[in-house]
Amino acid sequence: MHSYEEIDGIRLHLGHPDTSPGEWIGQRESLKQLLACWLVVDKDDLPLAPRIVGAPGIGKTTLGMAAARVRQQELYVYQCTADTRPEDLIVTPVLAESGRIQYQASPLVTAMLRGGVCVLDEGNRMNEKSWASLAPLLDHRRYVESVVAGITIRAHADFRCAVTMNDDDSTFEIPDYILSRLQPTLTLGHPNRSDELAILRYHLPFADIEMLNLTVEFLQQAHELKLDFSTRDGINVLRYALKRVAADPEHPLGKDAAWRESLLACLGQEAIDLEGLADRKRASLGGDAVPMGLGDFFFDPKNPLHPDFEEDDEDDDDA
Repeated sequence: MHSYEEIDGIRLHLGHPDTSPGEWIGQRESLKQLLACWLVVDKDDLPLAPRIVGAPGIGKTTLGMAAARVRQQELYVYQCTADTRPEDLIVTPVLAESGRIQYQASPLVTAMLRGGVCVLDEGNRMNEKSWASLAPLLDHRRYVESVVAGITIRAHADFRCAVTMNDDDSTFEIPDYILSRLQPTLTLGHPNRSDELAILRYHLPFADIEMLNLTVEFLQQAHELKLDFSTRDGINVLRYALKRVAADPEHPLGKDAAWRESLLACLGQEAIDLEGLADRKRASLGGDAVPMGLGDFFFDPKNPLHPDFEEDDEDDDDA
C-alpha cells in the first residue's frame, strides 16, 4: 500500500495500522451493539460514532479493536490527552531528513483516507478546541479541515469511528454539541466470573488454576462491592505473582504468599481488605446518613429552639 496520499497538491504521509493481537471474550451483546452502530442500511444512511463508556481497564478499547477485526478493516487508535491539539488530531508538520517540511497524517486521518476504523481512546481527556475540529467529521459532512496544510480531508465511505470514555471525573467536560454527535452511548460493565476467568486464561495461559481462582475471586468481590479494580488490574497482579514464584526455583515463594505480595505491590494496602475499603468509600460519599439541616449547626435536636424540636408527651404525675 502507498504510505502517502495527495490532496490538492499536498502530500500526506500516512500512519501504520495497529496490529496488536486480542480477542473479545464474553459480553457478546456489547460487540453486536457496536457493530450495529457501524452498519449502513441504505444508500442515504450514515454510520454512527458511538461512545463506549465504562470503568478504566474494563476492555473498552479492546471492544473497538475486536469490532474492527470482525469487519476486516484496518484499525487505528489515537490516545487522547489533556494537551491534544487540533493539529495532533489531523495533520502535523514535521521536519524530514531532506530538511523540508513533511505533513504527517494522524491515525484518525489515516483511517479516514484508507477506509479503516479509528478508536479515539479516552475522549473525555480532550479539550473542547480539539473536539471542535472534529465536529464536521462526526455529522453528515464527514470531513476535517487542516489549517496547517490548508486542505479539506473527506472520509472514505468505509471509515468508522468510536470514542472510549472512562466513567470517572473528566479532565474536560465535553460540550453538548459534540455529545449529540457521539451517539449512542454503549455502557460496558464488568464481566461475570466465567468470562473473567476466560479473559485471564487468554492473557496468561500458563497460569495454574489455583492462582487464577484467587485472582477471579478477588475481582468478582471487588465488582460486587462496586470498587474500581478491573480485569486489567487482575492480569497485572497474576502476572507479577507468577514471576515471584518462578524467580527463585530453589526456594520458591508459596503461591498464596506470592499472590498476596503481588496484590499489595500492584494495588496497594487498601486492596487487602475489600469490605473495609467499600465501607470507607460509602462513608466518604455520605453513606445512609440523614443530611443535616441549617438548624443542626446551631442547636442540639433536643433544644426547643431547634426547628424540628418536638416536645415529648408526658403524663402529669403531680396529681
